[in-house]
Amino acid sequence: MERYEESQLYRIRHSTAHVMAQAVLEKFPSAKIAIGPPIEDGFYYDFDLPRPLTEEDLAEIEQRMRVIIREGHPFARREVSADEARDLFQDQPYKIELIDGLEAGGVDEYGEKTDEAVVISTYKQDTFEDLCRGPHVADTSEINPDAVSITFKAPAGAYWRGDENREMLTRIYGTAWQTPDQLAEYLELLEEAKRRDHRKLGQDLDLFTFSQEVGKGLPLWKPKGAILRDLLERFLRDEQLGRGYEPVITPHIARVALYETSGHYPYYSDSQYSPFEVEGDLFMLKPMNCPHHVHIYKSELHSYRDLPLRWAEFGTVYRYEKSGELHGLTRVRGFTQDDAHLFVTPEQLEEEFLGVVDLIEFIYNSLGLTDYRARVGIRDAEGDKYVGDDKGWALATEAIIAAADKRGLTYTVEEGEAAFYGPKLDFIIRDALKREWQISTVQVDYNLPQRFELEYVGEDNERHQPIMIHRALYGSLERFVAVLIEHYAGAFPAWLSPVQVRLIPIADRHVDYMNGVATKLRALGFRVELDASQGRMGGKIREATMQKIPWMLIAGDRDVEAGAVSVRLRSGEDLGAMPVANFIDYARQIVDSKSLELQ
Repeated sequence: MERYEESQLYRIRHSTAHVMAQAVLEKFPSAKIAIGPPIEDGFYYDFDLPRPLTEEDLAEIEQRMRVIIREGHPFARREVSADEARDLFQDQPYKIELIDGLEAGGVDEYGEKTDEAVVISTYKQDTFEDLCRGPHVADTSEINPDAVSITFKAPAGAYWRGDENREMLTRIYGTAWQTPDQLAEYLELLEEAKRRDHRKLGQDLDLFTFSQEVGKGLPLWKPKGAILRDLLERFLRDEQLGRGYEPVITPHIARVALYETSGHYPYYSDSQYSPFEVEGDLFMLKPMNCPHHVHIYKSELHSYRDLPLRWAEFGTVYRYEKSGELHGLTRVRGFTQDDAHLFVTPEQLEEEFLGVVDLIEFIYNSLGLTDYRARVGIRDAEGDKYVGDDKGWALATEAIIAAADKRGLTYTVEEGEAAFYGPKLDFIIRDALKREWQISTVQVDYNLPQRFELEYVGEDNERHQPIMIHRALYGSLERFVAVLIEHYAGAFPAWLSPVQVRLIPIADRHVDYMNGVATKLRALGFRVELDASQGRMGGKIREATMQKIPWMLIAGDRDVEAGAVSVRLRSGEDLGAMPVANFIDYARQIVDSKSLELQ
């Protein structure tokens, strides 16, 4: 399959980013330009502008882009020396900084690390010349002007080089396609994505909130959100218990020395919070659960008869994410992992690995996440961010690929996607909008058992080193909830809905009857709300529909006399009147089967 970076669409988007930069500089001649790469589904360009942009500015820039494209300007490449480049971009400080990095070597024209030989080159179309290695289309006539758009009418902010201590730039996003129909389809998906945005729905459905006083990236779960999280945890916890997992609990802090031994601290110190002193020793917030589980294993000597050991924890960890990278629940600074570590013998490795894959697929199917792919992540050939010897890495990689083949998984093998201590198998789901999310991971690790000198007594009465399997099914529970909110647009299956039934009495005289129905439903485990507020019934139905509540039960005089309720679905479908006992039987079947449908 053709890589995106090698496709014509990539060239079109890269070239259109340059056209956008030209249009912006024509409108703001004093602007300073930074970087403008193609990205998935489009491109962006960062600018240091003399004033904030308006919607009118963006509309004007977009119109000017179309004019430039129609003029058919060729993209001319030339190679230059560092001094020539500095002379060319003498009024562009961000470009000068990038040129200095290119000259020093080891970075590309975006300031990103690269192992490729660095050649300083530029591309010019019309009056605009940019520091760039390409690729581009031959000329702007290869870009369809009617398939180009600035995608966000309010520009975003972005720190220069992703460093929150550097300048805040204005980022303009755009997209380009080969046909207007493709553009229209994409823009429609963008609008649908806005409607499904978990940040908005999370507020509308009263699931979670954030507080600047508490701190950025630290979500506060409200009662309905806490119920949703608890349902997901209980679902997985019960399934794990049935598959031989045992629960463990570990603290939120540990000595820095623990993470120096594991390798997490030296390898990922930039993403961890600063250590703090306690009684002369250095401690830190827990960034990972695995070293804690390792020390539970080390607390006693194990026999081969004890293995496999499967220990699971919903453990909260803390990572320092830069402010500009925080995004709702998908990028936070404190999150809960459904973490588990399996300690196995070499003979048990394949069976236990396949058992984890089976559990992942069971969870996905139960939640309606049936569109997914697998990725085997291996280390870079030239990478220096990994620990352990080649033999251990080879054995772990072979074990993962053999298990994936035995399971019949379709997968890709991708360099640079391994954990620092071992290769892994990741599962990447596609949601209702066909967006991809990396969720579950299973990792085979020979290194941490070696670093922590883990042992078990084998059948030969000798000491042997166990193998660790690291696995997370939801990954981050926060991120998983965000994915579910957007996948279902907040209309969760009935078994997951924080509120399953909203009772709506038509008049005050029906409230006592509905209170009795509510009591009966709650006793059977249903999550129920009674709307006894003043107001018209139509308004109450609309409110319950907006809250995505699966069932609305309405009662008037006739229903009270018959011991019935009129049942309405959040989809607007009216199931008519039925005895309360019949509704209970029907709803119980839907909930107990974890059906994805309401009928």
